[in-house]
Amino acid sequence: MAKKKASSGGTFRKFIVVLVIVLVILLAVTGINYYFKYFGPNVTGKQEYLYIHTDSKFDDVYKTIKEQGIVKDTATFLSAAQNMNYINRVKPGRYRLHEGMTNRRLINMLASGTQEPVTLAFHNLRLKEQFAGFVSKKIEPDSTAIINLLDSASFLEKYGFTTDNVYTMFLPNSYQLYWNTSPEKFFKKMYVSYEQFWTPERVQKAAAINLTPIQVSILASIVDAEALHDDEMPTIAGLYLNRMKKGMKLEADPTIIYALHDFTIKRVLTRYLSYNSPYNTYLHTGLPPGPIMMPSVNAVNDVLDYKKSDYIYMCAKEDFSGYHNFATNVADHLANAHRFQQALNERNIKK
Repeated sequence: MAKKKASSGGTFRKFIVVLVIVLVILLAVTGINYYFKYFGPNVTGKQEYLYIHTDSKFDDVYKTIKEQGIVKDTATFLSAAQNMNYINRVKPGRYRLHEGMTNRRLINMLASGTQEPVTLAFHNLRLKEQFAGFVSKKIEPDSTAIINLLDSASFLEKYGFTTDNVYTMFLPNSYQLYWNTSPEKFFKKMYVSYEQFWTPERVQKAAAINLTPIQVSILASIVDAEALHDDEMPTIAGLYLNRMKKGMKLEADPTIIYALHDFTIKRVLTRYLSYNSPYNTYLHTGLPPGPIMMPSVNAVNDVLDYKKSDYIYMCAKEDFSGYHNFATNVADHLANAHRFQQALNERNIKK
């Protein structure tokens, strides 16, 4: 009987040992699985950013992650996302990825909406359609959505702009914003910058030359289009202000080119001058209804700080240096114009 009891006790101990070993293995496997699910490196580095569009659901995000090979093991990512309740916390945005990121770190970033801002830098864009196209390459809304907003008279009226002059609001600079910024939020951000730019001092300078900030920017767009060299802009601005004070037409060639929307023109011919457009300053006195390009900040400041002179005429120099000959009277202007026209003929520039 004693031997049987000893044998029974030994069997039990063996069972306990085996059970402990099995439990240890199970715990080890569970631990390893837990580690790889949450803390093991999983992001591949094949993509620099993960873009999650507005109104995306988890299935959309998961599909993108699989199709773009963003993680090595999609099964562990899916399991971790479910356990961390990311499925119900999807936020749109542009998320910076780093090779070797863990599922836990990736999901925490996505669920918290910790995205990297976009840097938007623009200048010298001629048309607002070009501007909308450029911006749409940097943020989620497409160019049509941006243009539709800029063509909405009721929306712009709330901010004191029209569909013709709204382009004066966009000041060339570098801006930071989130990729999923809506057209309305983008507009409001630009408006805040516009308001900050137009300090009481600048508004006072504008009033001193009988112009509103919008009118200053419209004139600045003409000055900018005329001037190849920034150091000439204060003189050109002063010349146009002289013409406006005298009630003369601006007769600015760049406004003809803009009216025709033919930016290949190098020589403004007489037949162009009768083209019927509110932007044709050879036909209409005063400023056109809107800017003919996005004026630089320098051009705006040079209108406000224009150079005083008696000049009322100018013509490009015949040496094609990009500078101008200025004149106070018709006779001198015609002589300058004749020299320039001869130079054009010698170079066979007909249009």
